[in-house]
Amino acid sequence: MDTDLIFHYFPELSNKQQEQFQQLGSLYQEWNSQINVISRKDMDQFYLHHVLHALAIAKLVPFKAFTEIMDAGTGGGFPGIPLAILFPEAHFYLVDSIGKKIKVVKEVAASLGLKNVEAEQIRMEQVNRTFDFIVSRAVTDLEAFTRWIFYKIHHQSFNRIPNGILYLKGMEIQDEIRRVKLLKRTKVSTYPIQGYFTEEYFRSKQIVHVY
Repeated sequence: MDTDLIFHYFPELSNKQQEQFQQLGSLYQEWNSQINVISRKDMDQFYLHHVLHALAIAKLVPFKAFTEIMDAGTGGGFPGIPLAILFPEAHFYLVDSIGKKIKVVKEVAASLGLKNVEAEQIRMEQVNRTFDFIVSRAVTDLEAFTRWIFYKIHHQSFNRIPNGILYLKGMEIQDEIRRVKLLKRTKVSTYPIQGYFTEEYFRSKQIVHVY
């Protein structure tokens, strides 16, 4: 599995980070053979479809030290694990309601030596904490997601963009965005991922920022 794609877009990686990204592929191959957290046919495009896709968020906002991020509905650890590698001074809290997925997340984080990752089996709406950002990858309807977790956002921002939700979604969600804009005290901005990565895979993908 080729990490050149990651190193091309993130040439400033330290040797340790490069090693961690190289380890990711084999770790997920191994765990995916036991617990199916990624579509097996998708593993051939692991670095493009999962790792680089997750890292699009890093192009929009390079998280500063001490930023607190929840990955809600993390599944096997995306986008949280790749972002945690890239931002070792930020803290990541990865949650999912399915225990076997959290088991994979914990084992992968431990194997990579990620001290900035905390993982818990819990429903996102039951989390009793607040964060600077909540990231996710298209786990449900955006309006429902926003209703569930928007009140868990810190009010004081110190990163490049305002605190809020960063949601990886396809382009065809105009109705969802319209409904989110109708909620009280919410603003929405969208960022096509092809503005950061040129691969055809990202042509129909975007980051939705709700703040």
